[in-house]
Amino acid sequence: MEEAKWYVVHTYSGYENKVKANIDKTIENNRDLADKIIEVRVPMEDVIELKDGKKKPVSRKMFPGYVLVNMIMNDETWYVVRNTRGVTGFVGPGSKPVPLSETDMKPLGIKTENVSIDFVEGDTVVAVAGVWKDTISKVSKIDYNKQVATITVELFGRETPVEISFAEVRRMR
Repeated sequence: MEEAKWYVVHTYSGYENKVKANIDKTIENNRDLADKIIEVRVPMEDVIELKDGKKKPVSRKMFPGYVLVNMIMNDETWYVVRNTRGVTGFVGPGSKPVPLSETDMKPLGIKTENVSIDFVEGDTVVAVAGVWKDTISKVSKIDYNKQVATITVELFGRETPVEISFAEVRRMR
């Protein structure tokens, strides 16, 4: 069986989430595609915006106008994705889609290599780098695909779940 690879799909501006939803719905309605189109992502980044003198955490699209699709490329999957409403085409020369390399994927938080971590859900951890440095919290969720742990931090007086990279967190001893 062929290996699934990540491809970049160009969309109309502002249609990224609609394209993701439409492809997901197509996969849901056609079970044969579920094994071929593995995942659709709109890469987001968490940033702190300063508005009216107050810091506010927001998520925004890393690449407006683009969606990432992890799929096995064949005529059927190409046709389904290419003919999804809001899609203008695949990124690549002419009509030939080019998969992302491992190096291209690392900054996107999509990693395929296995990483071992010394904590599990429910463990108390401390952030050792990044925005949440020195924050102590419990791990509520672990996502090995994105290589992030979800921890709870106090933000504006409320408990807020945030994703933090495995590299930025250590288990409390």
